[in-house]
Amino acid sequence: MGALFPLARESVSRTTLPGSVRAPGAARTFVRTALTGRSAAEAFAPVALDERSIDDAVLLVSELVTNAVLHAGTRVEVVCRMQPGDATADEDDALGQDEPSLLADAPRRPGIVVEVADLHPASTVYGGPETQRRGRGRGLQLIGALAESWGVTYHRTRKAVWFRLDAERAVPESDAIPTSALGRELRFAETLAPVTPREQRDPTADWVDRGGPSFLAEASELLTGQLDENMVAALAGQLLVPRLADWCAVWLTTPSGGLQLARVWHSDEHRIDALRLSLERYPPPTGLGSAGTSWPWPGIADSQGGSAVCFPLIAHGRSHGALLIGRAGVPRMAEGVVRLSEDVARRVAQAVATARQYTRQATISRALQRRQLPMSLAHIPGVDSAIVYEPHGEGQTVGGDFYDLFPMGDRRWCFLLGDVQGSDPEAMSVTGLARHLVRLLAREGHGVESVLNRLNQALVEEEAETTEIDGEQSRPRFLSLLYGELEPDPEGGSARCTLASAGHPLPLRLTTDGTVAPAASPQMLLGIDENPDFHADTLDLAPGETLLCVTDGVTERRNGVRQLDDDDGLSDILRGCVGLGAKAVAERVRRATYDFSPEPIDDDLAVLVLEAVPTVESPQAP
Repeated sequence: MGALFPLARESVSRTTLPGSVRAPGAARTFVRTALTGRSAAEAFAPVALDERSIDDAVLLVSELVTNAVLHAGTRVEVVCRMQPGDATADEDDALGQDEPSLLADAPRRPGIVVEVADLHPASTVYGGPETQRRGRGRGLQLIGALAESWGVTYHRTRKAVWFRLDAERAVPESDAIPTSALGRELRFAETLAPVTPREQRDPTADWVDRGGPSFLAEASELLTGQLDENMVAALAGQLLVPRLADWCAVWLTTPSGGLQLARVWHSDEHRIDALRLSLERYPPPTGLGSAGTSWPWPGIADSQGGSAVCFPLIAHGRSHGALLIGRAGVPRMAEGVVRLSEDVARRVAQAVATARQYTRQATISRALQRRQLPMSLAHIPGVDSAIVYEPHGEGQTVGGDFYDLFPMGDRRWCFLLGDVQGSDPEAMSVTGLARHLVRLLAREGHGVESVLNRLNQALVEEEAETTEIDGEQSRPRFLSLLYGELEPDPEGGSARCTLASAGHPLPLRLTTDGTVAPAASPQMLLGIDENPDFHADTLDLAPGETLLCVTDGVTERRNGVRQLDDDDGLSDILRGCVGLGAKAVAERVRRATYDFSPEPIDDDLAVLVLEAVPTVESPQAP
């Protein structure tokens, strides 16, 4: 036999794609462009590639990139090699050669080699235990059926799956058999689910019977846990196209009860905009039944017609939208395809309902949390103030710690720093009760001692009423609180401070000569005893003196068996802050808390700093 193709240089194209739902479409466009562009023409000249070879390459890279995005979510690199082959090879010899490695010398027979690399060294998407548990997945099953050779290549920083397709000569246009996108999909489905000739009228329906349960399980796993309804709609399109349909659209209900087109997906990305315009004119009614309904085929440009079915998205007896799918070139969808699509629609509806419930709860939680803390700190003439507040836990905006600083007339300000055990909704309710009740009592003229006594009484009564209503003893919610009043003297630069500490870490006073001492005496936690006798301490902050108030997230910060405040550790930190302003002191304490241990902070962190400063008077005009 003579040579198949003349000798030419190998052409290589590569691209990196993000781990998003758009990656498969971008991969398909990249490979098709590479195989139909000038580089491919030069690599295989004077022979043009067969359309079937290009379609096979596009399908396989789409499946591999989809697998990587769905199961790993990492970036992928796609490399497309066009190998012209050996000009002296015999055809018989070429057909007997195996591809030993992606890095081997160019194979004798011209071909296409595509590599999909998962840019995450720990991923097990291809060839690892995860793939084995999933029965190799549809992507590898397709490769085994269509590729001349394929394999997994392990690099130091990545792992890649590659496949090789023999390049076929293009059939002259006069001899070509017209094909459609649907026809190609049916051929690929037939590859996965071989059938006898008399059963080949709907290979996709046959694939549903064979691979439907596995596909449905993967769809459920992918949709479960999604907390964004728009992401659920996008995933629905990725799941259904092109496996069960050529295009898909998802409508979601709006707060006013109408329907809004949230997502449109087509196997041919160039037709998405036209499909969207057509579907927006005729949205489905909100009162669809519980089963799939035949739907008029939309007027898409260059469309050959087909069958469309609309499914309501109903979960917990409530409509959340509608799902519409269409298959081109068939007068009626097979019963198995409709049934499987309906199962997917139910899971999409449940995922949308779950996402919306999460959004509602998160919105309510944020609204409630915003009310637990003041929007801003009051400005006190003659006193510099600073606050550091960091609730523990991912996504937390309010924890068990709370603070406040508010005015009481022209010459008096009140401040507080408290801590409730835990950071659950019950702790949040105690936080809101304490802060707002303190403000109310202070504005009614109650002093420091009276505020603490009445707040303690309210907590004890709340606990008794909760026990009586629930019929069982609930977990007690004790509250530690540092509460005080400030009366600054702007002219002299000093400030009279009256305060009390109820079970709270004692406030520390820093003088200008570096002396540090407790500014209050320890007293009982709030909510324990019905008749406590709280008393207040009074001191004068001279100009330049600082009052440091913290919660136990600072004092009880651990490093092994040691705590930060062991051996007056907090006093030593404050002693080194002489001459610093309130904000610098707060940041110094916060930084020292983090640096005390290499372990992450495991509690709420709150720091309040008050420093007496003389008021700077504007110079008078002569």
